[in-house]
Amino acid sequence: MARQNTVPAYNDDDIRVLKGLTAVRVRPGMYIGSTGSRGLHHLIWEIIDNCKDEVLAGYCDTIKVSLFQNGSISVEDNGRGIPTGINKDEGIPTPTVVFTVLHAGGKFGGGEGYKKSGGLHGVGASVVNALSEWLEVEIYRDGNIYRQRFEYIDSLDGDASQAKVGHPVTDLEIVGTTHKTGTKVTFQPDPRVFNDTTVQYDILRDRLRDNAFLLKGVTIQLNDMRPGAPEKEAFHFEEGIKAFIEYLNDGKNTLHDVVYFEGEKDGVDIELAFQYNDNTSENLLSYVNTIPTIDEGTHVSGFRNAMTKVLNDYARRNSLLKKNDKNLTGNDYREGLMAVLSIRMDDPQFESQTKDKLGSEEARSAVEGFVSDKMNFFLEENPDFARLLIERAIESRRIKEEIKKAAEALRNPGKKGKKKGKRSISDKYTPPSKKDPSTNELFIVEGDSAGGSAINGRNRNFQAVLSLRGKPINVEKKKIYEIIGPNGNEEINTIVEVIGTGIGDDFNANDCMFDKIIIMTDADYDGAHIQILLLTLFYRYFPELIKRGKVYIAQPPLYKVYKQGKKGQDIIYAWTEEEKDEAQKKFGKQSEIQRYKGLGEMNAEQLWDTTMNPETRKLIRVDFEEAAEAERIVTILMGDKVPPRRDWIESNVKFVMEEE
Repeated sequence: MARQNTVPAYNDDDIRVLKGLTAVRVRPGMYIGSTGSRGLHHLIWEIIDNCKDEVLAGYCDTIKVSLFQNGSISVEDNGRGIPTGINKDEGIPTPTVVFTVLHAGGKFGGGEGYKKSGGLHGVGASVVNALSEWLEVEIYRDGNIYRQRFEYIDSLDGDASQAKVGHPVTDLEIVGTTHKTGTKVTFQPDPRVFNDTTVQYDILRDRLRDNAFLLKGVTIQLNDMRPGAPEKEAFHFEEGIKAFIEYLNDGKNTLHDVVYFEGEKDGVDIELAFQYNDNTSENLLSYVNTIPTIDEGTHVSGFRNAMTKVLNDYARRNSLLKKNDKNLTGNDYREGLMAVLSIRMDDPQFESQTKDKLGSEEARSAVEGFVSDKMNFFLEENPDFARLLIERAIESRRIKEEIKKAAEALRNPGKKGKKKGKRSISDKYTPPSKKDPSTNELFIVEGDSAGGSAINGRNRNFQAVLSLRGKPINVEKKKIYEIIGPNGNEEINTIVEVIGTGIGDDFNANDCMFDKIIIMTDADYDGAHIQILLLTLFYRYFPELIKRGKVYIAQPPLYKVYKQGKKGQDIIYAWTEEEKDEAQKKFGKQSEIQRYKGLGEMNAEQLWDTTMNPETRKLIRVDFEEAAEAERIVTILMGDKVPPRRDWIESNVKFVMEEE
């Protein structure tokens, strides 16, 4: 029998050309990262970045962001206003070009546009338009008020590829006169694109506050006019990133006054502020043209290289390091460092449209040269400060070497009659049968009861379970030698060993044994406390795992709603009060409710169905998009100082009595 050809047809008609903004609509993740909360807020960042470009060019000192009842957002600045004439390349008004043509803007040179700009691709405004139900731009320029409106218009046959995306439904019109200048953009994110179009006030507020620190002397206003929670705040900092460091270190025990450098090197404007505290972790926030570079880049490499070399050279010159001593490492020097590095440069080369990592090599050499010059002079003028940093680094190295030796001794006891080898992992750990880091999952579970259900209910091929003996220690209040090693905490030692990445100087994210690390605790106060303790551990010592999207929080259901049927129980699990009410309506008067107060109340089958099965479970991925605010909240909630924690709780936590 002849073999049938089952290969699908592939011909000329399968090749599609997506014109205009349709490509953005079809593949939004390529431009804003996701269609979740992060992508939604990225739309606002893109418009705000355009306002900040006017600030960097020296023409704007006020930015105003407003949230309206209908879900729309407006961003307004008092800059020069978008030019309103006819664009020579496209033959249409310039605002129409800005909002409908990809890769168009004042960021490509060839005129008096923007040199030090946060934008790279010139797609920000047009992408926002493409992913909105409607967008309206109002321009204040030359004594006139100009306005134009754009909308998403469905095709008559329902073919999304034929819809009119970001289509101008009005011409650019003069609608009045004014004495002010600037641009106001108002837009409505499209629910057909985003899972949820609700802007989170806290996320917006934190980013705007950070921007105000970076743009010293600029006022940034935030007005929330949505029903239920009207808010109005304004941010203005005359001392810029110096004030930023003081804000970030609030609640920490600092070791000296904030050090601040500002200047220019090889065409790159550089600001650096730093201050050491008595923690052992490093926290460095970096920015390029006020854009946060979450994944760092060449400018951060230049800073770290310079700091390490300058401090080692000083230690040699002043006999703080002996002739036969090895040089100290950058990790030794950066323990307890809180730093903000902000640079402004022409044509920055980012590695993606979301601008998380800088790739410009000229930034490395400029920052390295700048920091070397400034630090050399500063150390010579401040010998007590230099000695403090170097002696701390020497002590850090000594402690880490002791930890390493002790850990090695535990792994290889070398007693007679016993073979040397790696010690066994805790009996509280149940590994998966397959060793595949690309698919395996680790559940860190609260207590033996829940651990037993998880072990019996899991898919043993790819799911591992680590049952905690009790609450982990608060790593925010401990030195690293109190956390790991023979004198460290048993729970933390086990977590480090199970994950496989090492910790501190030995950390390597590529050695992680799991694709997902899932924290699974009871839905009560103790469970929430354990979550916070574990998240503090990952934030302080495994931040790269969070950045790579490997850390999750499991969401067990709050209720089991059921009724007795002919073949047993009909069951609906509910994660919210609304879901519980809907389930009750569906089952009617026969419905019964069980409130889960702990994972241990579920049997293995229920735990698999609700919390562990990848097809049905609900997970929250841990992220710290706003790294500055994450740093501050961790310090407040988990640090030594009581007054800041009390103030935060009084301002942010509502205590209610739960009825039985």
